[in-house]
Amino acid sequence: MPPTLYLIRHGQGEHNINNAHHLRDPLLTTTGKDQCLQLRSEFPFAKDVSVLLASPLQRTIQTAAWTFGPELESRQLPFILVPNAQEISGFQCDMGWDEEYVKAKAPDLILQAAPTFDERNLDTALVNGKWNSKTGIYAPTLPAVRRRAAELRRWLWSRPEKHIALVTHGGFLHYLMEDWATYDKAHSTGWRNCEWRQFEFTEDSKAEDAHLTEVGNTQAKKNRPAGLDAHVIHEIEEVEKASV
Repeated sequence: MPPTLYLIRHGQGEHNINNAHHLRDPLLTTTGKDQCLQLRSEFPFAKDVSVLLASPLQRTIQTAAWTFGPELESRQLPFILVPNAQEISGFQCDMGWDEEYVKAKAPDLILQAAPTFDERNLDTALVNGKWNSKTGIYAPTLPAVRRRAAELRRWLWSRPEKHIALVTHGGFLHYLMEDWATYDKAHSTGWRNCEWRQFEFTEDSKAEDAHLTEVGNTQAKKNRPAGLDAHVIHEIEEVEKASV
């Protein structure tokens, strides 16, 4: 049976303040870490999660670690970095560091939030020399982003775990959900920092073609914002321009 997914947008990053897109792969702000701790206290399925996934960008690694720190320490929860979950634009804020840096730095980011986590439970095998190239499947173009989202859905559908938490990015989440039919700059649903939503795969999903449907009484259904923040809008606009 395909897994249940808990999709999470990262906490506030340094680039989310004043649209500082020029900051390369920024870290969480103090507010961002506080948002993670708030999510930790409110998220009801932490004990069910059997694997933790995150985009290899620093803010998503940090969000996963600060939110699930107790599970990383007490259960030594497996933690996998997933390049296909990276953000969609070519801005510096969405440009990850090279393979060697990520593999050296990621354990430090996690241990700041979960000091007794065993680094051997961190899987960085998917992070290769091309993951931050912004070319091919990682390019900031509409066809590439859609292809990457579809590939990630298929990979998630095939995972053996029953409950998966994935920390990713506000722009990419919409492509992963495939909800752009009603997208409007002024009235889009959007994702808040550290917002989570629960998803299952549609009944007709299969290894070659998998799709998601939102389920449960998630935060999103209770109180969705009226629009997207400016940072996400700029990323969407860049992808649209690059696709013309």
